[in-house]
Amino acid sequence: MKTSIAAILIVLMGVSHSAAAQRPNVLIIVSDDQGYRDLGCFGSEEVKTPHLDRLAAAGVRLTSFYVTWPACTPSRGSLLTGRYPQRNGTYDMFRNDLVDFGVKYDKYRYAVSPEMIGGMDTREVMIPHILKEGGYRSGIFGKWDLGQLKRFLPLACGFDEFYGFANTGIDYFTHERYYVPSMRRGNSLTTEDKGTYCTYLFQREAVRFLKENKDKQFFLYVPFNAPHGSSSLDPAIRGTVQAPEKYIGMYPQPKSSEKSEKGKKSKKRNKAVRRVGYMAACTCMDDAIGKLLDLLDKYDLAQNTLVIFFSDNGGSGLADNSPLRGHKGRMFEGGIRVPCIVRFPGRIPAGTVSDEFLTSLEIFPTVLKAVGLKPPEDVVLDGFDMMPVLAGKTKSKRTEMYWQRRGDRAARVGKWKWVESAKGSGLFDLAEDIGEKHDLSTEKPAILKMLKAKFADWKKQMDEAEPRRPFRDF
Repeated sequence: MKTSIAAILIVLMGVSHSAAAQRPNVLIIVSDDQGYRDLGCFGSEEVKTPHLDRLAAAGVRLTSFYVTWPACTPSRGSLLTGRYPQRNGTYDMFRNDLVDFGVKYDKYRYAVSPEMIGGMDTREVMIPHILKEGGYRSGIFGKWDLGQLKRFLPLACGFDEFYGFANTGIDYFTHERYYVPSMRRGNSLTTEDKGTYCTYLFQREAVRFLKENKDKQFFLYVPFNAPHGSSSLDPAIRGTVQAPEKYIGMYPQPKSSEKSEKGKKSKKRNKAVRRVGYMAACTCMDDAIGKLLDLLDKYDLAQNTLVIFFSDNGGSGLADNSPLRGHKGRMFEGGIRVPCIVRFPGRIPAGTVSDEFLTSLEIFPTVLKAVGLKPPEDVVLDGFDMMPVLAGKTKSKRTEMYWQRRGDRAARVGKWKWVESAKGSGLFDLAEDIGEKHDLSTEKPAILKMLKAKFADWKKQMDEAEPRRPFRDF
């Protein structure tokens, strides 16, 4: 019997459509400045995170997972590009330092400030760019932090929908960045939801997106700003983490709500009170995550959805990063090693723990491999598909990692960690000293020399990479 070419094409088209229909959905959730220990599944006996705990119970908990920078902007850029900050050009913050001194910006001064005009090089290829080619619908709801001009905003970077803010921090209720309105829908600023706690808003939009796209292939990116400090010049708010009273009431209240300074009462809240706000913000975010997980179950999508959760950098001064040393902004483990959970039913065994050396650079290639799409041509990626590692089938290929923040430098090679920074330096054996308490520089000079040489080689490689804006001189 002869088979017509047309019939063959119809069959092949059907097979292709069937294969595409089996491509998994992707949900990436990022918290902001959350401590290494500030989840129940990572050992906290204080912070209530039942939904992240159940996510971990159904997937793998990564205990040696690193980000590429000890603060938000470059870290988030690396997540979406799969490239070191020094390679993609975003190796520092887009931020106005004058706010540190209480300077208030009006809309005209803000419009021409570094925080407003900085952005990631438009030549960079991001995850949603590639997924769009594969027929995915992509949405981001939360903190963008990679540029505020239209050419830098999510809709120009492959996303189909955006509701959130594009700078590095806002007031949780007014949605202002030091009195400047900052919430956006698409490319446009909006004050339509002013007064509503922003975690509720990001939950609302993510839930809506999931409901509207449950019958399509989707990439849902939910980068919360919780539990980042509130960006406000009001001394009663600045330095706190705002949270709804409902969640604050879930935690024991400290006796004093005022900080005593040299016998005088201050408007600044003491650390115990601020810690309650931080924990409450974590729990509110956890509830929002729970709503998304519930919908995946309701629509029978959980089995075919890759879910990744991690913190964008180490915990802030209000966080519990134990047993790690340091916190956000530091090159010690507390600034760059973060909690991470991955769930992918049928591919990753439930309730497992991996201490394999992995980083956020692995997420881009892992997502592309999972959905069956090829990486961009002529683009150097700095990570690899980590799914076999998460499944427990192989050891991590990651043996080295390097960090630089201005004059601060760090390297990890195998179990050895070298730090050279304004906040402290040293050589540490992470296999024996995860808290980086014992400097071995004088005892292991050859190891120290080796790490410094490897860092220099990496730095040379980054300097020779195709140049990217906005900071590099070319």
